[in-house]
Amino acid sequence: MSEPAFVHPEFARVALALFRYQATHNPVYAEWVRLQGFDTARIESVDRLEDVPFLPIEAFKTRQVRTGQWEPEATFTSSGTTGQTPSRHDVARLEAYLRNAEAGFAYFYGPPSNYAWLCLLPSYLERQGSSLVAMAQHFVQQSPAPESGFFLKGLDELRFRLETLEANGVPTVILGVTFALLDWAESLPKPMALKHSIIMETGGMKGRRVEPSRAEVHQTLKNAFGLVQVHSEYGMTELLSQAYAQADGRFHCPPSMRVLPRDLEAPRLLAPLEARCGLNVVDLANADSCAFIATEDAGRVFADGSFEVLGRLEGAELRGCSLMAL
Repeated sequence: MSEPAFVHPEFARVALALFRYQATHNPVYAEWVRLQGFDTARIESVDRLEDVPFLPIEAFKTRQVRTGQWEPEATFTSSGTTGQTPSRHDVARLEAYLRNAEAGFAYFYGPPSNYAWLCLLPSYLERQGSSLVAMAQHFVQQSPAPESGFFLKGLDELRFRLETLEANGVPTVILGVTFALLDWAESLPKPMALKHSIIMETGGMKGRRVEPSRAEVHQTLKNAFGLVQVHSEYGMTELLSQAYAQADGRFHCPPSMRVLPRDLEAPRLLAPLEARCGLNVVDLANADSCAFIATEDAGRVFADGSFEVLGRLEGAELRGCSLMAL
């Protein structure tokens, strides 16, 4: 089987070169690759991304995943839930992460400096080490709009600033964790008709509410804000690139990232397009950690390289991918 059509040959060339480098210079990934039966000759012979072993994402919970010798400028940590071990992603160059995040957003929306940024990320602001907060702070700092900023509890202030921006016709991104956006929508005395603003949800209830479907979340927000579409951002602690959905929860990757469908019964194989699958991510921005991540997300991948997220894989579905002897 050849590479999926949505994987450009140049992307595959760079990714395979990075695989060979990381399989040699990243101790954790090298160990995982050896456990999959790869010796030096087999590593050198890999010529398709589908044959690359993807590192189970939980390795970031227990191991220091670094390629080469360096000291981190930043360490991103996941939020997790009570009793869970958080993931840790050491970042060699924080500026490289921020520039890549900026380029990824600009690929779909234009420069972040073209927008006002209203960030409703309470669960992320209440802890240290959030990659999402670092990205949002970078975008807020670039915005010329004085209304830009973060909001923990001041929903009236958030509404006032948004009304000011809308009245002045300023393009605005409202970036929010899902539960906070729903709380805000339900607190409004009457719907707001937004004409110059994008609402972008980052997913997740963080244990605050019952988890609704993405379609239900989007419909609630559409009704509250008079929108035709709600946008979404797909990112995580273990990745340094982000994908974006501008309509109907269909995510598209920036040039630094591709998502491949992992077969749920045979995790070393690709699943058919549009079938329910696990999501494997190739993130070239992870050059200093590991660029080949087997996530715990279920989804579907389409012929154009876009993908949907259908929730978390259940334990039985994860078993084939994630039993690690690391």
